Formats: sequence, structure tokens, C-alpha cells
Amino acid sequence: MQSKLIIDTLKQELRKQGINYRQVAGALGLSEASVKRLFAEKSFTLSRLEQVCELLHLEVSDLIHQMEKNIELTHQLTLEQETELASDIKLLMMAHFLMNKLGFAEIIDIYDISEAEGIRLLARLDRMKIIELQPGNRVKLMISRNFQLLPGGPLQRFYEKVVQSEFFNSSFSADGEFRIYVSGMFSRSGNAEIIRKIKRLADDAHDLREDSESLPLAERFGCSLIMAIRPWEVLVFDSLRREPNQKKF
Repeated sequence: MQSKLIIDTLKQELRKQGINYRQVAGALGLSEASVKRLFAEKSFTLSRLEQVCELLHLEVSDLIHQMEKNIELTHQLTLEQETELASDIKLLMMAHFLMNKLGFAEIIDIYDISEAEGIRLLARLDRMKIIELQPGNRVKLMISRNFQLLPGGPLQRFYEKVVQSEFFNSSFSADGEFRIYVSGMFSRSGNAEIIRKIKRLADDAHDLREDSESLPLAERFGCSLIMAIRPWEVLVFDSLRREPNQKKF
């Protein structure tokens, strides 16, 4: 867990200074593909970590200090926080777009929320400790943008009832859309390997989203990615299965 936090903080600092993987590869004397693999596998040696910190003009201790500051972010909301968000769609929308780095002025300009109402929503999110409200209606996020939903909680139920069905109501044939369905008989180790790859793709998606945050709003658009795997059989097939001791005639 600690190594993941250190590498995540390292990536954050690279983005902050506008240093890409190609520059890191040059500093380490590796190929860009090798550097990407190091980040994906969280497999930095102390020596390589020091080299990248040198590129960033940081001491490793500075990186550790920044990591400790990041740890203060909440990674899961309480039931009370989720219940309040799920009960007010404008509050939920405000939190969602703030977490995607839209400014307050941009949000109320695009959506039907008055400035006064928007400020009240910011105050509620501040009271809920989801943001820290700062002068000029600027905000500091107090929750990780990769936070986990409570299993079976209000936001997960909202997702399953509203978001999931709406998301899949598409042919996925337009520009920027893609859908693939794979089904088959897998070993337990094969299933576990797919799950690891899905988690790695999710990490890559988070990185790309954060890389896009520095772009003007006109060059960004909302996207959603859903990845899932589970031991499962279509119900109409499963209903035809014999009981374990049922004889064939």
C-alpha cells in the first residue's frame, strides 16, 4: 500500500511539473515502455526513485512529505455523506464536477444553478468535509477522486438504478464509443489475471483523466468507462442446468 501511495505521489508531481514519461526514460536510461511498466507495476528501486526525484528537483523526503499530505484525503464516504449526496441531485452534480476539476463559475454557467444556490451547495459540501471552501469560491478537494462507493450504499444504488441502465442504452457505434463482450470458460488463475489487468486499465484511465485536467474546458468532455467480470451464466442457460444428482434418461 505504501509503495502505491509513493508512486501515485510521484506521478502527481510529474504532472504538476509537466514532465512526461519520455523525459523520465531519458533520465533513467530506459525505454519509454520500460518506464510505463515501472509505474504500472509500482516496481521502482530506491536508486531509480532518487533519479526521478532529482529530475523533479526534489528530495525523496519531499516526496514522502507530499504523500503524507495526500493521505489525509478521504477514500470512502460515510453512510451519512452518501445519503445526503444521493438525496439532492444538484448537490451530487456539484460534487461530481468539482471532483472533475471544473471551476465553480463554469458549473453555474453551464447548469441551471444560480450563484446564490451554488454557494449554498458549496457550503454544504464544505460542512460535509468533501471540499474545503476557500476565498473566491475556490475549493480544495478533501476526498480522493478515486474514492470507493460503500457496498450496497446510497450512491451504489443510485448508480445501479439510474446510471447503469442509462449508460447501456446505446448501440456504442458513435465516435468515441466502444463495446466488447467476451465470454468463455476460464481457470481461476485466468480469472484473477483478467481482474489484475482491469485494475491496471482503471489506473491508466485515472492517469489520463488527470492529464486532461490542465486543458481548457472546451477541449474536454465527459466520458464513462465500465469494466466488469464475474463468474456468471445467462439466466436462460442456468435455468436448464441439471441438479447435481439428477439422472439423465
